[in-house]
Amino acid sequence: MSDSDNGAGMPPRPFQGTGSIRPEARGWSRYVAVGDSFTEGMSDVDPQVDNGYIGWADRLATLLAPHVEEFGYANLAVRGRKLSDIAGPQTAAALDLRPDLVSIVGGGNDILRPRADIDALAARLEEAVARLRATGADVLMATPSDPRDAPVIRHTRGRMATYSAHVWKIAQRNGCYVLNQWSFDFLRDWRMWSEDRIHMTSEAHRRVALAAYATLGHDPSEADWHVPLPPRPRAGRIEVIRDNAQWAKVHAGPWVQRRIQGRSSGDSVQPKRPVIRPLPRP
Repeated sequence: MSDSDNGAGMPPRPFQGTGSIRPEARGWSRYVAVGDSFTEGMSDVDPQVDNGYIGWADRLATLLAPHVEEFGYANLAVRGRKLSDIAGPQTAAALDLRPDLVSIVGGGNDILRPRADIDALAARLEEAVARLRATGADVLMATPSDPRDAPVIRHTRGRMATYSAHVWKIAQRNGCYVLNQWSFDFLRDWRMWSEDRIHMTSEAHRRVALAAYATLGHDPSEADWHVPLPPRPRAGRIEVIRDNAQWAKVHAGPWVQRRIQGRSSGDSVQPKRPVIRPLPRP
């Protein structure tokens, strides 16, 4: 690592992924991803694994692998996890793997709760980031996406925006890369989201992986990641009401029930890649 990467000099400039200033591209050989369902990859179904998902982090690892002779990747993310787990046990496990690049994305499951203390969440996140950076590892963070068009979840927009500001502040103080999902207009298209309206489709995960790759200083060969989908006809009022009712019954209701019962969708789920290992050769 250069001095600018290990804290001896100026930290790397946090990069938005869509701006004109791009950091110098480099290679990493040990990438570890920590987080919740977003980083686990729901709903980007893996056709080769029963009940398995791919996701943006796996796709990013595939993009990074060719830049070094030997590349290993671990993904410790589990659906439903709150920041206390991501910044606690997951980060500790990541440190044991001696990574030179860590992506840490979390807090969304906390922010959905109306009494979430955003400042306290940010403090916990920064503790984890500082621990990772102290080892010399580079860190990729991410802002939430803008929920302004999402039914129900749009009411968290103020908290999400505050948390995004904290992410940028933490990144600037600790010299991290920032995947600025708030700026991704393509995520305002509901065709980028699965039926539960919380998890991204495979196409969205593909685009986010390319954005992350650009954030880390590389030039994606697939340059269409930020291009909006072609317009589609606006849904009628009756169709919208019917779809909202179906969503509330199938997805929102069970989610609320789990919260009341103190359960999580990831209670019995283990990390899909708990140790660093090479990616399959194409």
